Amino acid sequence: MKVDRRDEEFRAYVQNRRPALVRTATLLAAGDGHLAEDLVQIALTKLYVAWPRVRPMTRDAYLHRTLVHAVIDESRRRKRRPESLTDALPEYPAPADPELADSRIQVALAALPARMRAAVVLVHWMDLDAETAAAAMGCRAGTVKSQASRGVAKLRELLEPHFLPAGGSR
Repeated sequence: MKVDRRDEEFRAYVQNRRPALVRTATLLAAGDGHLAEDLVQIALTKLYVAWPRVRPMTRDAYLHRTLVHAVIDESRRRKRRPESLTDALPEYPAPADPELADSRIQVALAALPARMRAAVVLVHWMDLDAETAAAAMGCRAGTVKSQASRGVAKLRELLEPHFLPAGGSR
């Protein structure tokens, strides 16, 4: 079977970028490895369809923007789903990456709204500047800065009790 050049380029790109993309998606999904894999698959599928139109120098930006949009779409979709009550507690997904194993941070990230979580992850974990993060999120740099600032403040509020000295004082 003959594989054309487009497929070979795409395959090489995905093999190179996928691990970092999964780590980013895991943070955006607040530690849910299964959701992160789904989000990566959505983003890569959209990139494959757009591959001929996306310039090589903007592929990462396109992929990040698509990933952020997938996260936001998924959070909206989950809000529309009715909750189902069960007698058993659900299992929490295992972290996909050992670096993300601190469950407190994952729980705190999950408490943030999707856009705020995206701003915090893109700016503070991925170390993107506000303009690049804004392009990925489809908003203005000022929005990214305010969302990231509010998100970090909320994370501090949520995580601070866990990091106080044993006596409870500062």
